[in-house]
Amino acid sequence: MTEICYDVAHLGHVEIFTDKYDESLDFFVNVYGLTLSGEDENSAYLRAWDDYEYHTLKLTKHHTTGVGHIAYRVASPEALERRVAVIEASEYEVLGWVDGDDGHGRAFRFKDPFNHIFELYWDTVKYQAPEAEKPALKNVAQRYHGRGCCPRRLDHLNLLSADITEFKKFMITCLGSRVTEEIQLDNGRIGGSWFTVNNKTYDLACTEEHAGGEGRFHHITYATDTREDILKAADIFLENGVHIETGPHKHAIQGTFFLYVWEPAGNRVELANSGARLILQPDWETVVWTETDRKKGQAWGLKTIETFHTHGTPPVKNH
Repeated sequence: MTEICYDVAHLGHVEIFTDKYDESLDFFVNVYGLTLSGEDENSAYLRAWDDYEYHTLKLTKHHTTGVGHIAYRVASPEALERRVAVIEASEYEVLGWVDGDDGHGRAFRFKDPFNHIFELYWDTVKYQAPEAEKPALKNVAQRYHGRGCCPRRLDHLNLLSADITEFKKFMITCLGSRVTEEIQLDNGRIGGSWFTVNNKTYDLACTEEHAGGEGRFHHITYATDTREDILKAADIFLENGVHIETGPHKHAIQGTFFLYVWEPAGNRVELANSGARLILQPDWETVVWTETDRKKGQAWGLKTIETFHTHGTPPVKNH
């Protein structure tokens, strides 16, 4: 067994592009229920009430939609040096150091083979709640404000790629990720893999690109405390004219109770109760789902809607 690498601590934040900035920002703050930590001329910095960092979502004005970059916080300055050395010695494209943004210090950027940009950082800005957001308890960063769907924390994201085997190699090499679950297709290809860098069952998933795009984004997910939160969220989305794509249902893979919507610009956003499970088993073996398993559909609920397999951002012509 390969020893588990804990150089990378957790998924830190995701940058999402929007070509409907004002509408997207209103959705994420007033409907989805994130808190606006700060804003500059191009981006808004958003967080859920139990996230400890300044932001977990960076919403950036752009000519289209999709993902800007994916950021992971490392476990220490020394861990950052170790990961940088590994990445620089690898076959993957290095973009180098950037100064960071409002939420963190300098970061090291690199690319996967499918044009997604990743970064690693250590120095971060921990959220300091203004008076109106101060919690009653010392051990949370912000009070529960109850606005909109009000998710608790960032949970995971899902990317699209044309070759999951190659993407898996990238994640294991560069981030020291483990694969907790994956789909094995009858034709020999891997249809999707779920990755973790800590004791959550996953913080990033990658599934097959079916529309011929590159560097595309499937969804971002924030975690709620209960299933009831998701049922209430469905009503909130309905009342606010948000497109509910599918759910609430329960996934077979990873076992989450879920709801998927499209924010105003078209990026897919999920709510999942409790988010990823914990794995305390150090010798966890990858759970493999066959094509026959997948044809049974979700654990329960309605059949998966076709757009779930074809819709991603930015959009691809003719899809």
